[in-house]
Amino acid sequence: MNKIGIFVHPRWEAARDLGRKLESALREKVREVWLTAAWDEKASREHLPGTDLLVCVGGDGTVLWAARAVVPHPVAILGINMGRLGFLAELGPEEAWDRLPQVLEGGGRIEERTMLQAVAPGGRTYHGLNDAVVGRGTAGRPVYVDVSVDGQRLALYRADAVVVATATGSTAYSFSAGGPILYPESQQLVLTPVAPHLTGSHSLVLSPDAAVELKVVTEHRAVLSVDGQEDLPLASGDTVSVKRSPHLARFLRLSGPADFYSTVAERLGWLRVVDASDHPERIEDPDSPK
Repeated sequence: MNKIGIFVHPRWEAARDLGRKLESALREKVREVWLTAAWDEKASREHLPGTDLLVCVGGDGTVLWAARAVVPHPVAILGINMGRLGFLAELGPEEAWDRLPQVLEGGGRIEERTMLQAVAPGGRTYHGLNDAVVGRGTAGRPVYVDVSVDGQRLALYRADAVVVATATGSTAYSFSAGGPILYPESQQLVLTPVAPHLTGSHSLVLSPDAAVELKVVTEHRAVLSVDGQEDLPLASGDTVSVKRSPHLARFLRLSGPADFYSTVAERLGWLRVVDASDHPERIEDPDSPK
C-alpha cells in the first residue's frame, strides 16, 4: 500500500488518541499517511484521491461517514470499533496492532456492499450506506407517505416514517421497526414502515433494480434523512426517489464471510443466557434423553 488515510471520530478522545498512534506507526511503513476528523469534508476531498485504504477509528457512524465520503473513489475501508455495537467494524482497538502487519502485507478480502442513492426535490442526489428515511419532523405528528415501486402504487402509509434500507442498513433502523436482516453482500433493498397506523405494517424486500418513490403529504414538518446524518426538510407534495447507487462500499475483511452470523448473534445478544444464573450447562432440553 502506498497511501493510507485515517478517519477519527472528532469528539471521541480515545479515538483521536488511537488515530494519532496509528498515524505515527504507519508513517514508518507507508509512503503517504493522512489523518482527519470524519466530519471534515474539505480535508477528505483533498486527501482521498489515490488512497488505498481508509482506516476508521470510532463507531459505526464514523464508518457511515467514510462510506459516503469516498464516493466516487474505490477506496477500501477498515473499521476499528471504539463504540458499542460495531456492526461495520472489523477490529477492536486491541486487535488493531496485532493485525496491522497482515493489513500492510495485503492480507484479507474485499467485501462489496450495496449503497443507495436518494434524489431529493430540486435534483440533489445523496448516497448512503444504510438507508433513506422519509418521515415526520415533529414529535407525535405522523405523516402520509405515498409509496410507488417501479411506477406502480404500493401503499399510502400513515406512519412515523418509511425506511428504504440496504442490506447493511437492514441491521439498523429498519430492523428496529421489524424489518428482516439481509446478508451483507445482498443487493436487494428493504422497504419498512415505522409505526404505521391502520395501514400495512409488513416490510417488503425489493429487487436490486427497484425504483422507489416516496411522496410525503403532511400539514406539519417532514424530513428526508440519509444514514441518519444528512437531513433535508420536505414540504407536503415533495417526492423522494430512491434506488440502488452505482457506487459500492468496499470493506477490508480479515474474517470469513460466515462470521457475519456469529457477529449478528453476538451484537444482538441472541446467545445471551437470561435464566439459570447465566450458566448454559444448567439449561436442559426437555426432549433430550436422560
